[in-house]
Amino acid sequence: MRAVSLFVQPLLRGCALRLQRPRSALYLSAVLSTLAAPALSTTVTAGSVQLTFTVDAPDLNVNGDAARWLAPPRLIGGRTLLPLRETAALLGHPVQVGGTGQLGLGRVMVAPDGTASLAGVPQPAGTALIIDGAVYLSARTLADALDANLSAADDTGRALTLTALRDGGNPLAPQARFSTDKLVYAPGERVVYTEYAYDPDGADLTSRKWAGRQDAFFQPGTYAVGLSVTNSRGLSSVPFTRTVTVQGAPLDSPLTYALKYAAPGDRFLDAQVLNYPSAAVLPVAGTSFPLIFSDSPEVPTRSGVLYQDTLAGPVRLLAYHLNGLGKPARLYVLARNIEDRPVEVRTLRQGETAPTRVEGLLGQVTLLDYFASTGGPRLTLAPGQSAAVYASPTLGVGSGANVMQDLTASGRVELTFLMLEDGLPPSAQVAQQLPYLPGDGKHVRGTFPNAVRHLRVNLGTLPARIVIGDGQLDPAIDGIDKLTNQPVRLSGNYGVLYDLEVNGAAGMAVALSPRGGLYRGAMNVQDGPLSQTIKLPRSGNAIKPQEPVLLWRAGSDRLNIDFIPASGSNLPISLVFYRSGQKGVSGLGEFLKTYQP
Repeated sequence: MRAVSLFVQPLLRGCALRLQRPRSALYLSAVLSTLAAPALSTTVTAGSVQLTFTVDAPDLNVNGDAARWLAPPRLIGGRTLLPLRETAALLGHPVQVGGTGQLGLGRVMVAPDGTASLAGVPQPAGTALIIDGAVYLSARTLADALDANLSAADDTGRALTLTALRDGGNPLAPQARFSTDKLVYAPGERVVYTEYAYDPDGADLTSRKWAGRQDAFFQPGTYAVGLSVTNSRGLSSVPFTRTVTVQGAPLDSPLTYALKYAAPGDRFLDAQVLNYPSAAVLPVAGTSFPLIFSDSPEVPTRSGVLYQDTLAGPVRLLAYHLNGLGKPARLYVLARNIEDRPVEVRTLRQGETAPTRVEGLLGQVTLLDYFASTGGPRLTLAPGQSAAVYASPTLGVGSGANVMQDLTASGRVELTFLMLEDGLPPSAQVAQQLPYLPGDGKHVRGTFPNAVRHLRVNLGTLPARIVIGDGQLDPAIDGIDKLTNQPVRLSGNYGVLYDLEVNGAAGMAVALSPRGGLYRGAMNVQDGPLSQTIKLPRSGNAIKPQEPVLLWRAGSDRLNIDFIPASGSNLPISLVFYRSGQKGVSGLGEFLKTYQP
């Protein structure tokens, strides 16, 4: 028997109609609401809709398919009465709601007090009644209002058939349409949707709203999936629905399905993620460079020097500061040549979030900007000359800047981080006249050598995980605050590059599991000739360890991951390795590597 294709718009106090298959009948689960509720809509694919029902019985047939009333027909005062809203929904006709609460269906109007009129002609008392909060209408009057046919279905007179032409709708409204590749699926089987909605006049479709759509259904049953579209004129379609039947032996669980089909950046559930064994992580030799980190005072209240050190060669700068000056200000990094010869200072890569007031946003945007960067300007400084290698946009009061910048200098340069009120030039003379601002006692600044960690993981038994940024298995980096000459430790290793080589990766999926709270970041992966920077997560925040975020599904035996802990997010995190159930990363083969650490 075919399933009834029904979809009720979520009109009545947010309750939408859905379908289930308990034994042989389809149940319509919706709660009818008050007279002031908006109109119901139902998608019906036949030209006419035929309801066969029995008075005071809960069962009915809709175009030959079994269904069930929420409010059965009644026989009162010699009249067969039908629930107005529910019948209209089954027939695919909208119920209009007037400003004073009256309901309109076709040519009939029902007032809040229960009086009814047909084409403006008052109807006898008892034509409409309000029973248990639901509006009932005489079956004969309802048929006349819709120019429908009402006939007896048996000799008792208690079984009736109502046949009505479906509503024509608004000729200017767009039409929602879609199909599925199958009608019956196994639990956990992937559902492929093909949308072909259109506008009668070719107007753009500006929004789409799905109801009940899932990429896979994991429990047996019958599910209604609906689509509504809106065009550029603001007109919306009648919801269009199809039903999907799920039965048989499971093909995938939610976890195995996600490992096969989830897109990079998607979250999925894994209740066992904290119980997986640790994979062995081997440090390996490789090139490194220092990190200069400026985050204290995080909120300076006056213009001054935030941090300063002298270096040559490659260096990474990472700064995060908020404007607490009470007036517009800018964050600068000033480079001064202290050699007796010209020195070239070149920006290799830069990521920035400025201005911003959202702390959880800044680290992710900076990393995405950083990984997408392909180089920057070159400055040649004469002996004693200074120039700004970074200048933030103007920061309003309470707004901040986060910048990560890789530089290389052909000689020794003094690098000075400055917060200057708007109007003060970032010059060596100004910097020399300004005070060194004391740290705030809560955040860190300093110079940290060896800010690149080259790690190798040889995968064996899966699932397995490694932990980053916990301060124990992965120790915090140590450095010196050059303004106070005091040792400092950078918990979370923000700004440190983890160059991770994973061997035995073919057919493996890797995901990020947040362990310290909210995390929003990005990683760059290289899988043979493929490369991509992945936003983690694609939307929202990663918060729960049991909801890891898919990073990549490997096709090559060796996978390289570049990870830098995101400013404003919480450490530690775990990288969790699984068997994916398939090789490769479908749909990502067009990306080529642009990022080079």
